[in-house]
Amino acid sequence: MRIAADIFTIVAILTGAFFFLAGTVGLLRFPDTLTRLHALTKADNLGLGLVVLGLLPQSSSVFGGLKMILVWLLVLLASATVSQLIARAARRGGPHP
Repeated sequence: MRIAADIFTIVAILTGAFFFLAGTVGLLRFPDTLTRLHALTKADNLGLGLVVLGLLPQSSSVFGGLKMILVWLLVLLASATVSQLIARAARRGGPHP
C-alpha cells in the first residue's frame, strides 16, 4: 500500500510541475497581458492543486494535510483577486502591443 501512495505522490507532483512549466511558457510566449494572465493563473492553480494532492498521502497527520489544503485555498483566493486587479489595470491602460 505504501508503494501505491509513493507512486501516486510522484505522478501527481510531476503532473503539477508540468502545469507550472506550461504556465511559465504561456507567460513568456503569449502576446498580451490578458492572455498571459489567463495562462499563468489557470496553470498555476491546477499545478499547485496537484502538488498538494500528491503530498497529502505523505502527510504525517490530518492537521498537516488540512494546513496544506488551507494554504492551497488561500493561494486560490489571492491569485483570483490579484488577477482581477491586474486585468482591470491593464484594461484601463488601453491596448499595448
